[in-house]
Amino acid sequence: MTKVNSDAADALKQLAYLSSALKAPRIIESAARLADHARDAGWTHEEYLAAVLDREVAARNASGAQLRVRAAGFGARKTLEEFDWDAQPGVRPQIAALASGAFLTEARNVVLLGPPGTGKTHLATGLGIAAAHHGHRVLFATATEWVARLTDAHRSGRLPQELARLRRYGLIVVDEVGYLPFEQDAASLFFQLVSSRYEHASLVLTSNLPFSGWGGVFGDQVVAAAMIDRIVHHADVLTLKGASYRLRNRGIDSLPSVRTQKTAD
Repeated sequence: MTKVNSDAADALKQLAYLSSALKAPRIIESAARLADHARDAGWTHEEYLAAVLDREVAARNASGAQLRVRAAGFGARKTLEEFDWDAQPGVRPQIAALASGAFLTEARNVVLLGPPGTGKTHLATGLGIAAAHHGHRVLFATATEWVARLTDAHRSGRLPQELARLRRYGLIVVDEVGYLPFEQDAASLFFQLVSSRYEHASLVLTSNLPFSGWGGVFGDQVVAAAMIDRIVHHADVLTLKGASYRLRNRGIDSLPSVRTQKTAD
């Protein structure tokens, strides 16, 4: 073996050791893959090192994003790229702007309103996945699931700690606000969740009801008004229209109006 080949072999061994010590095994793969190209292109040492490290950072970001997506608890992973924009062309520019993640750095909220089956959950999930790819921790659940979670924390005397922990998530997605009415205690807990994140971290909410119908959901117009005030103060409110995509090609044009009614005493 020539001295040049021996030096190259020693360098590769050193790279393998260093990448293992740094817990970055992809570095050795990128270094070997880019070496010939770097020589042929006449790269400087700095350019070669930057290219190798750039690939490692990109791979780590992609891996971290997948971990954050799995931890978010999405019911189904639906990306914005998979959305049927022909059904909702009016909101496409706004969603595209929100997908950049800028609203998260400003602790702004997003509210998606519209009839069932118009794509609210898909868009909320897509925004959540985009947020995970931007490096934010995300949690997804329905409104009733969030209330159940907060109720458990309240009963065990750890509600303040739970709200503080949730504030460390860059985005919380609350799906299906309005599908079921809340008891007074549940409405109070949900209000605390909204208040704890106000101007601290972002919410994405979906609802089949306009804001005028939220008083019936929460059983109190004053509580509903205070909650809506905090949600929309820094928010993008998008209204989806049209018939349910689930009813397409089934000979049914629309669903009955969805209204929340108080149960008679």
